[in-house]
Amino acid sequence: MTKVYEAIADAFVAEGATHVFGMMGDANMHWMNAMADRGAALLEARHEGPGLTMADGWARATGRPGVASTTCGPGVTQLATALVCAARARTPLVVFAGEASLATPGDSQYLDQRKFADAVECAFVQVSTPSRAHAAVREAFRLARTTSRPVMISAPMDVQQEEFTDPAPYVPSTDFIDTTAVTPAPQRIQDAADIVARSERVVVLVGRGARSPEVADLVVELQNTTRALLATTLQAINWLRDRTPYHAGISGGYGTRTAHDLMRQADCLVVVGASLSEYTTWFGRLYPAARIVHIDRAEQVVPGDGRPADCYVRGDARLALQQLITALDGRAERDPGYHTPEVAERLREAAAPQEPFHQEADRLDPREVILTLDRVVPEAVPLVLGSGHQTDFGTMLFTRPREVVCNYGLFGAIGQAPLLTMGWSLGRDGRPTLVVEGDASFIMHLAEFDTACRYGWPVLVLVMNDEALGAEYHKSEAHGLRRDLSAIHSPDLGAVARAMGGAGATVRTLAELEKAVGAFVDDPGPTVVDVRISREVMSVPFRRLWRGEDV
Repeated sequence: MTKVYEAIADAFVAEGATHVFGMMGDANMHWMNAMADRGAALLEARHEGPGLTMADGWARATGRPGVASTTCGPGVTQLATALVCAARARTPLVVFAGEASLATPGDSQYLDQRKFADAVECAFVQVSTPSRAHAAVREAFRLARTTSRPVMISAPMDVQQEEFTDPAPYVPSTDFIDTTAVTPAPQRIQDAADIVARSERVVVLVGRGARSPEVADLVVELQNTTRALLATTLQAINWLRDRTPYHAGISGGYGTRTAHDLMRQADCLVVVGASLSEYTTWFGRLYPAARIVHIDRAEQVVPGDGRPADCYVRGDARLALQQLITALDGRAERDPGYHTPEVAERLREAAAPQEPFHQEADRLDPREVILTLDRVVPEAVPLVLGSGHQTDFGTMLFTRPREVVCNYGLFGAIGQAPLLTMGWSLGRDGRPTLVVEGDASFIMHLAEFDTACRYGWPVLVLVMNDEALGAEYHKSEAHGLRRDLSAIHSPDLGAVARAMGGAGATVRTLAELEKAVGAFVDDPGPTVVDVRISREVMSVPFRRLWRGEDV
């Protein structure tokens, strides 16, 4: 006889589940055993929340729904921050969560898991009866795939142990999902072409929704055809930077002053695969006179500054760009637009720091650290950026066209990036990956470095260690508060990493940094490089926000 937990496991496998991240407890152990018996890899984390974030990274790397699991009650509540982060990142995840038995509502681990899921922006499906086993899994995967969000399957322990008698074969959710690309309306393409053709200074802004190999050539072709600047959102940082000298970098508060000056001159903004949030327009400071052509698959997008697009083209990015380029063919010869030697030179100069580096004994200037990393880490090594003040330096100063996963701005939760990196690396078949994170962030989930060591994941955790809550340290100054209250002594994290079974080094000079990073490049494995940085260097975005500087 087949038990309900076995039927659920069969359905997960039919949906393509090959990896399960999380922790085992009495409410999910039968299902996890069933998944292992069916060939799935079980990746045991030290905490349920980090396990789910690893599944988030795996999903981003593979393009498939990630799978995580937890026991009931307290195991579920441990997922809170990770679930909100995944929801804000629009990551498709399916979480198998055990639930206290329906027959024992007084169980000490009882939790109204439906209400909890709703509070943390997670969809919810309950296996309320044995007959619901297959339908619940199919609905969960359908929701994850079509709404790009986490979904919890909550299975009471007593229901899991009942017999499953449905003789019908399982039909996976993919059989019910139409994946046909959305074709743009021809009139919208013509309207967009009219706006672009009448414009002299065009900016093409691409976001994560456009970042794919089949779209890349079309973006570059449109940019060349229109003599446009190319800019990206934070989530598409450095994409196509090697394809044009007219790459302006990030649109928004992380952009350079030169980029801001040029963007304010635009009379047309073509947005592809981006939501055009208030951060991307820098709260309306950029593109004040530009007409907006917005291309996206969503039924409609409301820009963050509340200004509607002059022409919204709903459609697949590849199809829309192909048709827009065709519609522009044969139009009158264009002016140079942004494509002049002067603009190219200004953008080249803006990419490098213009101020002298800070000198401090046994402490490095964080800008020098990032520039050194960008130089010595091969472009083939992807980069994950975390959250917090230290991330600003990497966001603005990494310029080589490596693949970047940015977790900044999606919920503002620190500590997530190393966990994402672990899952991401595994999802890319063990590809060596660099993550840049702060000391408070890394220490928050330090136990999970043990997980990386147990599985041998080749992740390089570069800790920008100012021995403080960096953002609060600088904000305290701006608010007239005591900065020392945000300073927290840090242990030697390189030694800690070695004690946990990985490689590690604590560095205070650029030569030591190059040596430690070179060792990882030569022989990738779980590694922590603890880089002691100065607290006296404030990032450009913070200087703009908290000091009002025009930098």
